[in-house]
Amino acid sequence: MAVQKNRKTPSKRGMRRAHDSLGTPALSAEPTTGETHRRHHVSPDGFYRGKKIVDTPADDFE
Repeated sequence: MAVQKNRKTPSKRGMRRAHDSLGTPALSAEPTTGETHRRHHVSPDGFYRGKKIVDTPADDFE
């Protein structure tokens, strides 16, 4: 089993963790509705890649 020989300082630990933070999610615009949504996810209106995939509650009233 690997055991460290010397203790990591808080500064070195912080430098190592500098890139661990989460970035902002990538967004794209739906070509049909023009709505902004997360990449590779269904838009709130139920569209994915220009096609209606999911029936939303708003569709029941039409």
